Amino acid sequence: MAEGQELDGRVAIVTGAARNIGRAIALDLADAGAAVVINARTSEGEAQALAGEIEAVGGRAFAFVADVTDEAAVGRMVAATVERFGRIDILVNNAAVRREQAFAEMSLAAWREILTVILDGAFICAKACLPQLAASDAGAIVNIGGLTAHLGANRRAHVVAAKAGLVGLTRALAHELAAQNVTVNCVSPGRIATARRGPEPNAHRVPSLTGTAGAPDDIAATVRFLAGPGARYITGQTIHVNGGAYLSS
Repeated sequence: MAEGQELDGRVAIVTGAARNIGRAIALDLADAGAAVVINARTSEGEAQALAGEIEAVGGRAFAFVADVTDEAAVGRMVAATVERFGRIDILVNNAAVRREQAFAEMSLAAWREILTVILDGAFICAKACLPQLAASDAGAIVNIGGLTAHLGANRRAHVVAAKAGLVGLTRALAHELAAQNVTVNCVSPGRIATARRGPEPNAHRVPSLTGTAGAPDDIAATVRFLAGPGARYITGQTIHVNGGAYLSS
């Protein structure tokens, strides 16, 4: 592990952590000393491999397959985490589905699919983890939003609405959970170079001031900070990590 161990003794759940941004977040939190639960819905092999990678360098991790929209499955994940590690201090709501479709052609089922994973999933996971987060002396929730929640985008009404909802949830929970010493923040990535199964989304054509795409590690570093001791006076905020794309639009 690296020299920084600011999260030593802490336990984190990262949803949608088998690949890309979620994977980078799990690795960075583990690097900071946290025990990490790697959640995945279908990518069990990749989640198990990531847990093995963390353990191979002296970290603590295990993979748990659970659909974040299934309250019972999330409950089992939380129970398994507490049984294995004894506590939960950090929740990163990263699980998401992102599709592009014209609004005129969008069915209610397609709309609900996106909102259920992104927004309902964050609600279900936060609710299930809350007793443990409140019992921690430094509980933290970090929601992973998106640039289009602030700019809008063609063919992404469902994704934009869901990610904008995460911003509202972040602010509401920051108010409600402050008395329990739980911080709640949102990280809003811009265009990030990740492995994709399809073409680059139209929404990623917003130019950054830097002229480059970011890396998953850029998002992970911000999450690590917000989950750590140096960010205890930060709550209810949306941190934009997009190379200045928010300014250039």
